[in-house]
Amino acid sequence: MTTSKSEILGRIRAALGDAGRAVTRVDEYRAIPRRYRQASELDAEAQLDLFLSRIQQYDGGVFRCGRALVRDTITRALTARATRRLVVPPGFPREWLPDGFEFVVDDGLSYQDLDRSDGVLTTCTVAIALTGTIVLQHSPSEGRRALTLVPDYHLCVVEADQIVETVPEAMRRLRALNPSLVTTISGPSATADIEMTRIKGVHGPRTLDVILVG
Repeated sequence: MTTSKSEILGRIRAALGDAGRAVTRVDEYRAIPRRYRQASELDAEAQLDLFLSRIQQYDGGVFRCGRALVRDTITRALTARATRRLVVPPGFPREWLPDGFEFVVDDGLSYQDLDRSDGVLTTCTVAIALTGTIVLQHSPSEGRRALTLVPDYHLCVVEADQIVETVPEAMRRLRALNPSLVTTISGPSATADIEMTRIKGVHGPRTLDVILVG
């Protein structure tokens, strides 16, 4: 073995320390101190109120209704935004689509087609009250990633039982589903440059509305 090679291997061994110890990466992960809150402290209704207030703080629009009024509430939201033509994922519930609007099913639309639409209408997988975050795993009713990034407007239907209070609770739900891709949305897209000039819509929809069902 050459001197330089011995030196390199020696440094690696020194950096690794006791490489023979039988501690797996899973054990190391479990040993990490977790002093942050991992469970809800609010009751169910308080969680819903917190979630809606966070969305409003981020300049998002909020609506709330019972399941029987989802169609009517979608009509209210779209009318308020003067929105007529929306893209929907293939699995979005058809019974929720109101008359008087053009809904285009995303069957592989080009980015140009998505950009020409007025917006997108989806569901979500879970939502986090503490951070006002909507989480999508891109199921058939949520659509592919481009669907919620390219259009300028996103209307998302969130059911009350999908809302948890903390991020760890949301991660546990996602872990059980084992998704290959996750998108988190906390309010409309907004970006600030080095001079702190805030611009909306650079990395996603400029406008976000949420309909809470329940």
